[in-house]
Amino acid sequence: MRRTMAVAAAILLLAGCGGSGDEEPAAGGGSGAPGPAGGDALSGQLTVFAAASLTESFDRIGQDLQARNPSLFITFNYGGSSGLATQINEGAPADVFAAASPATMTSVVDKGEPVVFVRNQLVIAVAKGNPKGIAGLADLARPELKVALCAEEVPCGAAAKKALAGVALTPVTLEQDVKGALSKVTLGEVDAALVYRTDAKAAASDVDGVEFPESAGAINDYPIVVLTDAPNAAAAEGFVEYVRTEGLTVLTEAGFQAP
Repeated sequence: MRRTMAVAAAILLLAGCGGSGDEEPAAGGGSGAPGPAGGDALSGQLTVFAAASLTESFDRIGQDLQARNPSLFITFNYGGSSGLATQINEGAPADVFAAASPATMTSVVDKGEPVVFVRNQLVIAVAKGNPKGIAGLADLARPELKVALCAEEVPCGAAAKKALAGVALTPVTLEQDVKGALSKVTLGEVDAALVYRTDAKAAASDVDGVEFPESAGAINDYPIVVLTDAPNAAAAEGFVEYVRTEGLTVLTEAGFQAP
């Protein structure tokens, strides 16, 4: 009941702040999102646990939301989804959890009702210019190539395993999140890595992303949820709503797909 009243109060505040067309828009964007026109709609400390592949997009979303709500302070904890889920189950304080797979979200014991907000697809990350001439998954089995994958227990690894069915591949390293796998390519330690399309796009100055048809059968849905014991439930609800509305533009620009 307290959560419902807090969220309702924030919505009423937003409605009461909507002035005439002569007023300047709130910093950071358009209507329909939490913002401080005449008062802070969202405030306090907000802690968001999110899959590593969301780093660039959520950083930008967080900056936009804080610009509209000067009394809101967002802390992001990025990492492999399974590791984050373990932290939450062990009592780490968090308000929001955004995972890279429904299976990982299911493992979180104390949560609200998750909703899928974006989807993501794998590509083969290679050095700029693709010097090894990698054109598809079959090429990754070439004995001279060094390949990095995510560990199977994290969503990018589970997706890679599904996509690689039938391909005899022995990776030289198994990383705990997609950023770790990508870094092996950018540092020149491997010739290729299976990463999300969004991560390859974010690192486009250093890597190229090679698309492959098998990735269509290994797309990951990303669920987000306000945790049951969220210390700042009102701000958590506002953050999730923003992610699913105006924030979706940021996410699709980064290469995510709408659900």
